[in-house]
Amino acid sequence: MELPTPPSASTPAARKVMQGNRRRDTRPELAVRREAHRRGLRYRVDVQPVAWLRHRADLVFPRDKIAVFVDGCFWHGCPEHCKSPSTNSGYWSVKVARNVLRDRDTDARLTDEGWRVIRSWEHEPARQVVDRLIAARERGMGTSPQ
Repeated sequence: MELPTPPSASTPAARKVMQGNRRRDTRPELAVRREAHRRGLRYRVDVQPVAWLRHRADLVFPRDKIAVFVDGCFWHGCPEHCKSPSTNSGYWSVKVARNVLRDRDTDARLTDEGWRVIRSWEHEPARQVVDRLIAARERGMGTSPQ
């Protein structure tokens, strides 16, 4: 699925919003990091879990082989919140679909390498994400990944 040429912003306001989107250190990601740290967890931030895999996880626990991704609802196709914009909808629907496919591919590759992947949505409370992370760590103590 080839991505068409990106369209120019439909308005100056839309351009400003798009320029303000961050690749890392988003509010939801920072909330998960703060909650994890508060609960005594230590992690690496914005690193490749596996050297040959180009994709970076938001939080990485190398010893436990757990990669945590905090996905934005629009960019990763949240079934609850992702709404296709009315302007340039053809471009954005292809863009989001490619992101979703890439996410699934990343999950499969990491799983094949023995990693556990935790994906969360930006709207998910940080406490719940960290609860799932702690449960995954406890399940993995001394056993192979589930």
